[in-house]
Amino acid sequence: MKSMVRVGNGQGFWGDSPQGPVRLVREGPLDYLTLDYLAEVTMSILQKARAKNPKAGFATDFPKMLKSVLRECKDKGIKVLANAGGINPRACAEAVTQVARELGLKGLRIGIVEGDDILGDLPKLLERGAPFTHMDTGAPLSSRLKDVQCANVYLGAAPLVEALAQGADVVICGRCTDPSLAVAPLVYEFGWKMDDYDKLASATVAGHILECGAQATGGNFYRWKSLKDLARIGYPIAEAAPDGSFVITKHEGTGGLVDRETVTAQLVYELGDPRHYLTPDVTADFTTIHLSDDGADRVRITGVKGHPPTETFKVSLGVHEGFRCVGELTVVGEDAVERAQLCAELLFAKLEAEGVTFPPERRLVELVGTHVCLPGMVAPVRPRELVLRVGAKDPDANKLDRLGMELAPLLTSGPPGLTGFAGGRPKPSAMVGFWPALLEKSRVKTQVTVTEVQ
Repeated sequence: MKSMVRVGNGQGFWGDSPQGPVRLVREGPLDYLTLDYLAEVTMSILQKARAKNPKAGFATDFPKMLKSVLRECKDKGIKVLANAGGINPRACAEAVTQVARELGLKGLRIGIVEGDDILGDLPKLLERGAPFTHMDTGAPLSSRLKDVQCANVYLGAAPLVEALAQGADVVICGRCTDPSLAVAPLVYEFGWKMDDYDKLASATVAGHILECGAQATGGNFYRWKSLKDLARIGYPIAEAAPDGSFVITKHEGTGGLVDRETVTAQLVYELGDPRHYLTPDVTADFTTIHLSDDGADRVRITGVKGHPPTETFKVSLGVHEGFRCVGELTVVGEDAVERAQLCAELLFAKLEAEGVTFPPERRLVELVGTHVCLPGMVAPVRPRELVLRVGAKDPDANKLDRLGMELAPLLTSGPPGLTGFAGGRPKPSAMVGFWPALLEKSRVKTQVTVTEVQ
């Protein structure tokens, strides 16, 4: 058993800097590189992509990034875990296999985890008594089944551990919980049991700190003025011990900062009940976390307590919610607020004149620059320059297309001082609503496959 395992997360979301994973691999010691690509709306986008192309449906940036680091990972013994598989882990694995072949990495073992995508099973599951009740509204899914575009279970660490146990150098999964990407390496390396709840809870806390990438090392931090070399901000690393304790740090010489405040800021990010942080692996009690300084850019975490997980998985469903169309105009000069408001009034009045109506609750009118992001918290201002964001949402895309056609004419038929229409005519785009639900774990079957590059 190793005395310490280093897990670093180089991807906080699909679109994060490709420098993160490259620098984690190259600028210091590392055992595991984790990469988090998926958000709830991403699954619907990937499902649409696969519907058009059976070889699509995964995070295409992942194989491209691996071209830069895969050889070094193999040479240094760094294993990679990523949820880049989206709703097509097999296609993702094929793309990674091609990269490995191009790099001459025969013998590399690539594992995939399947079973989270239950879209095709929804009718059968509903028939067998799984209600998929909306966790916030209590609405049954049966009335919206035809609108469902994706349905994915948040898997835990167990199938990832299985892939590592089968010798995988790269593990690709679809939807799993973000912390599980970090939990799996520690369970595997230290031989923890899946009922070692205190250790699993500690690993979950480590994964929660790592999951948003550089947010734990000074990114999005209130003391931003005091931070050094943000252009080379280091990505977070957890140095974990067999007893479950760990240190959050970053590679020496990198920018940003790790201290108790940066770590605490990430700990409370997207946190519900701190006593019951629910994952498929464990229920972690965040109130038992003890933080202490462990040197420059090092924070030690100990004392985390855990309890058994629930008997259910959380399911993320994406439901079609109609369409939206939003455009922007820049308004400059005196009385910019009044002229922007007039533009919005003219837009909807023109549409109403030909029977294209949108009720007020389906309209969007924002005057960016007047403190619209902080309503009730900061007094409105009257700038001489602002951006008008105006649009609507509706089940009928044709109505919204008509709205988009009337925005540019305001440049010549509306008040003076309008500019900034270089983006072209806004077009309707589909909206996806988030439908959270629960599903008994016994109804979900995962499959792990590990293949060797030939």
